[in-house]
Amino acid sequence: MTIGFPSRAARSTCVLCAAGLLTLMPAAAARAELPAPGPPGGPRAAAAPQPSLLYRSGTQVRPRRGAPEVPDVSALSWVVADAGSGDVLAAHDAHRRLPPASTLKTLFALTVLPVLPGGIRHEVSADELSGIGPGSSLVGVVEGRTYRVSDLWNGVFLNSGNDAVHVLASLTGGWSATAARMQAEARALGAHDTYVRSPDGYDAPGQVSSAYDLAVFGRAGLRNPDFARYCAKVDAMFPGRSGDSYGIVNTNRLLTGEDGVKPYPGLVGIKNGYTSNAGNTLIAAARRAGLTLVVTVMNPQEGGGHAVYEEARSLLDWGFGAAGHVDPVGSLAPGGVRPLPGPEAVPSAVPAARPSPDAPGWHQAGAIAGAAVLGAGVMALALRLRAFRTKGM
Repeated sequence: MTIGFPSRAARSTCVLCAAGLLTLMPAAAARAELPAPGPPGGPRAAAAPQPSLLYRSGTQVRPRRGAPEVPDVSALSWVVADAGSGDVLAAHDAHRRLPPASTLKTLFALTVLPVLPGGIRHEVSADELSGIGPGSSLVGVVEGRTYRVSDLWNGVFLNSGNDAVHVLASLTGGWSATAARMQAEARALGAHDTYVRSPDGYDAPGQVSSAYDLAVFGRAGLRNPDFARYCAKVDAMFPGRSGDSYGIVNTNRLLTGEDGVKPYPGLVGIKNGYTSNAGNTLIAAARRAGLTLVVTVMNPQEGGGHAVYEEARSLLDWGFGAAGHVDPVGSLAPGGVRPLPGPEAVPSAVPAARPSPDAPGWHQAGAIAGAAVLGAGVMALALRLRAFRTKGM
């Protein structure tokens, strides 16, 4: 069956639809316009951001003339980024999802630090120390002892104490609630590779992160004064069982120079980790001549237990030498340049991020969709008016 309309009604409807489109399209067109080029010999317009290469496999770098060669490291995944701007200078399999070990404690700190003032005192119960995984790193928290929250944070950052994490998590709603808040914090920061199952970083089925996400957490942590202070501490005193105290030393050997690892000049912390499943992992940040770099290294395949520090050293050295001589391959900033579409840029194993409402093209699409809805409404109104007139005849 075919439904036809008198030509006059059809023309009226089309005119009204076109009017609706024309009403909304100027806003979309205005947002889509590119800035006009400057006058000859004048300053050049800002170059359009290049698409991210971070979802591509292998090592990604955009060198200019004079850029040093990227070091050959064995880590499964790594990132070198400018902590200030968020520009990623180079990366290798940046979004590869791997177990993070205790580097996940950086996300725990970002989530819990803002709601637990360091001066609070708390007496630890037996329930708060239950469920700690076998073989966990511990700082020595004991039942019945009263601790300041700041003591517990020293235990988290310096000794990677899973016992301290369990107590702090209990003070903010419990283990599962803390994991859920960490998950939400990761997404809010633009970290979409991280899935939290155990807030202390202990190996758990399905718990993963990526070199990219860990760099995001490290960068965010440096902007939190409490986080920055804790992660830079070399040593501290920790309350003992019977009222005394004992010294603890940061396990980040690139910071302390322990076990024959030469300390890195200008290092400002952040966090190391190890489990048998994750291997050695590290987020390291260093400052030189006003530039702060954050480097993540996940699971070196060669060189033993200290390789994670030596590979981070090589990447930091490269980053300080390459700054100003490479174009960024992506950004740590939320809403940064999206990856290129298609299987070459976004492997099928990694879901593409949903477009942000602020992303280029979103407003134009919204305007066109709005115009279509308006046009459909106008057409429906015209048909109803025509039906009304027909009944009146």
